[in-house]
Amino acid sequence: QSFHCKHGKAYLFSKVVNVSVGGAEERNMMTGLHTVADIFCVGCGSIVGWKYETAHEKTQKKEGKSVLERFKVSGPNGSQYWVSQEAHLGGSDGDDA
Repeated sequence: QSFHCKHGKAYLFSKVVNVSVGGAEERNMMTGLHTVADIFCVGCGSIVGWKYETAHEKTQKKEGKSVLERFKVSGPNGSQYWVSQEAHLGGSDGDDA
């Protein structure tokens, strides 16, 4: 599925690798209130997306799934999708659609 975040496209995955999970917090997303945790690249420590821990709306079926923001992930040839690397500044924006 395709999602949108502050920096453009993001994608929902059932499983991601080479990431660590931060602490869970409640965030009001476009689809309602969710408990989410930022996910970090194990190589560089940058936030690359977030993981849905709990959906407070029972119609949402994202629990346990992760969203990766396209611009924060390396392409298949090793090129970077983002224009300038973002420092490790804080949580993801959580603007999924």
